[in-house]
Amino acid sequence: MSSGGSSLFSGFRVLGLYSNHVPHAVRFHQKHREFYLVTVVGKCLHTYNVNRLGIVAVSNSLSDDITCLAADRMLVFAAAGKLVSAFARNKEVVMRYNGHRQEVRLLLPLGDHLISADSGGDVIVWDVQGGDVYLRLQFDPNTFDVSAMMHPSTYMNKVLLGSSQGALQLWNIKTSKLLFTFRGWSMGVTVLQQSPAVDVVGVGTATGRIIIHNIRLDETLMSFTQDWGPISWLAFRTDGPPIVASGSPQGHIAFWDLERRQLVTQQRHAHSTAIAAATFLHGEPLLVTNGADNAIKVWIFDQEGGGARLLRSRQGHSAPPTTIHHHGNDGKNILSAGQDGTLQSFSTVHERFNKNLGHGSINRKKEQKKKKGLSYEELRLPSILAFSSAAARQSDWDGIVACHRGRLAATTWNYQRCTMGAHHLQPPSPRRDTVATAVDITSCGNFAVIGSSSGRVDVYNLQSGLHRGCYGDSEKAHCGAVRGVATDTLNQLTLTAGSDWLLKFWRFKTRKQEEELKLNAAPATMMLHRDSGMLALVLDDFTVLVVDIETRRVVRKFVGHHGNINDMTFSPDGRWLVTVAMDCTIRTWDLPSGCLVDCFLVAMAPVGVSMSPTGDFLATAHIDSLGVYLWTNKSLCGPVGLRPLPADHQPATETLPGVTVDQSEQEVTSEEGDDAYKSADQLGAELVTLSLLPESRWKSLLYLDDIKKKNKPVAPPLAPPAAPFFLPTLPGLTPRFTSPTATEQETQSKLLPSGLSSQRSKFTAALEAALESGSFNCPVLLLKDFGPSAVSVELTCLTSEGGGASSLLLAFIHMIEHMLASGRDFDLAHSYLALFLKLHLRSLSQDTVAMEALLRLSTQLEAGWAELRASLDQSLCLLSYTKSAML
Repeated sequence: MSSGGSSLFSGFRVLGLYSNHVPHAVRFHQKHREFYLVTVVGKCLHTYNVNRLGIVAVSNSLSDDITCLAADRMLVFAAAGKLVSAFARNKEVVMRYNGHRQEVRLLLPLGDHLISADSGGDVIVWDVQGGDVYLRLQFDPNTFDVSAMMHPSTYMNKVLLGSSQGALQLWNIKTSKLLFTFRGWSMGVTVLQQSPAVDVVGVGTATGRIIIHNIRLDETLMSFTQDWGPISWLAFRTDGPPIVASGSPQGHIAFWDLERRQLVTQQRHAHSTAIAAATFLHGEPLLVTNGADNAIKVWIFDQEGGGARLLRSRQGHSAPPTTIHHHGNDGKNILSAGQDGTLQSFSTVHERFNKNLGHGSINRKKEQKKKKGLSYEELRLPSILAFSSAAARQSDWDGIVACHRGRLAATTWNYQRCTMGAHHLQPPSPRRDTVATAVDITSCGNFAVIGSSSGRVDVYNLQSGLHRGCYGDSEKAHCGAVRGVATDTLNQLTLTAGSDWLLKFWRFKTRKQEEELKLNAAPATMMLHRDSGMLALVLDDFTVLVVDIETRRVVRKFVGHHGNINDMTFSPDGRWLVTVAMDCTIRTWDLPSGCLVDCFLVAMAPVGVSMSPTGDFLATAHIDSLGVYLWTNKSLCGPVGLRPLPADHQPATETLPGVTVDQSEQEVTSEEGDDAYKSADQLGAELVTLSLLPESRWKSLLYLDDIKKKNKPVAPPLAPPAAPFFLPTLPGLTPRFTSPTATEQETQSKLLPSGLSSQRSKFTAALEAALESGSFNCPVLLLKDFGPSAVSVELTCLTSEGGGASSLLLAFIHMIEHMLASGRDFDLAHSYLALFLKLHLRSLSQDTVAMEALLRLSTQLEAGWAELRASLDQSLCLLSYTKSAML
């Protein structure tokens, strides 16, 4: 019997995936005036803005893993195997270039062309728009194995090729001619980089030598030697100082001064693995790096002596995580311990809230003399096997305790300071070859209980780090290794499980044994749900037992996994138990009914699982993945029918969720051909659309008379009599001015001629035409352009007294019906109708046809408002429920 996947969980997103070993690409968006960084994660491309390192775009997946990346102003090019794909808007594939016979390893955009080189010696020049092969060059890998490509600045249609044999060749791709061959330096070329100076190129070699060469004169200007192995990349500063930076496979960066021809400074361990690429932003003192350690870093040069400091970063695990747990009661932070030895916190809200608590290190204060000669790597502690956290007293002292692989001493960590704590919790008389195997912190956050492989279970005070006692009469709680420890909510009971097949119950304060329970097999791990008092134990025979700590009896037994059970977690209410195993299944068991209610497969075996304290997300970690995957709980969004699954249930495979774009970041698109989204005039028949006009255009229509009275001055201003430009004079020897006559002093009448009053306005003519055609869009548009006073005048002139006709009143009613039926300009329709009824209700009551139209209009208004009110009530109810749930 097969299933359609999980009925309880659906993939949401993945946390902590940022970069891999593929070099990044940097783009500058002219419209946004911002730099964007494109990195590769498996089969997808991730685009970040450099200013905040917020993810703005995630591309569609390709069929194979991406091995090479390049970008120009419009497109992003990615090579996966033998196929090269072009991405537009950093998302969808718009063109594919298929013609290589071997794996593509180099890409170089050049104007309207794309140059690609594969491992078999083929170099193909593509027409970007058409996808056709413009030129194909074939090299013999034994004599000239293309290992680097570059376009020299100001060299039209020229490409400089470097080989692993050490020679360089300058080609004209338009004429397909070899222009010049540089003999090289008998060292394999790994990097070619254009310098800010024309004709000058930086060459990185496999022996660690950096050569600054003038390709026009074929003259070496200077050279440097890096002691950390091959040159993996080169980058020139363009903001002033003549600095070139070089990278190494060890993760170090060296900065060289081109004027003084010496090493300026170095940045050791900039990345924990090889740095894939580094780019100086044009005109800015910023260096962007990415590496195979799943990290993106931005360095700023503001230190004395030309040094750089870390400005911002996005960093995940460089090796797969092994243990994950939610921290705190809000469910927004997930603590993750990885095989790389780091302890990190991933936020489910935004990446800027992520925390890196770093690597554990040996206590240098106590063992400074003994450890004086150790290297950087030897001072690091091994990876964390198990840890426990409590948020109750984390602001006062350390709230995280971790057990490390092969070490007896457990370490403490401070979540708020994002550092390792000062205490190393170790028994007073340690035995050789004993390691810590299990840990738990009490609910009050004051004590830590740690079990070891020798059978000891010790209690420590987290504030002082002092040892407070151990369980058992002979300082041994079990005859074998301790597989799990737990304490209840009130610090009354301590529960321990050992490889001697025993589950023991102890009094926490007196540390005396009360009872023990014999198990059917050796336990592998255990977990206590403190609120319900249910203890889950995973046995080595792939079964799960649930013990009630009140009655101290086994109340449930779950069988179904076909591989080692790696981890388990309870739902917040204690009704579900979620287990993950090496058989690649994630199973959900219902404790009240004792049945399996959900099961689905994943591509990679899960090694860790944790349910959010709020119950909204399930987090999983997988054996070959660097990320933490989130699954949404469907039961919180709607009713989910959970039925017991049959014994012959065959689970279906669920696809692991991918990275989602942060909605707070601006999405980057192409600079040309942007298809701007245009909203529809009306979204649905049951919705209404407002006019978006200012409220002063329609809200004051009913109060125009009051507004005019309020604004009317007490005494109107008198205009002074206008004097003529040339004053007339009387005839005679003495010049005297002529006084104006009475007829000239009379003012002109302000009344319109009778002929003008009989003329129809544009609105009236449009309304008459709309009554005949049945389309009222034109009169509505005219009214929307009028001001409040003009609208009042137009509606007043609809009657015969105002120069209109009775048919215009009926036409106006039909216009309002049309506006209400379309759902657009909802506010204007009601305002116009209210003013219309105020002006003409007396005359309309005497017209039978108009009254019938008004009755139909009234019914239409009531029906439309009923639908709208139901939608508003539903939205308000949902909003009130959401606010109450958040409080």
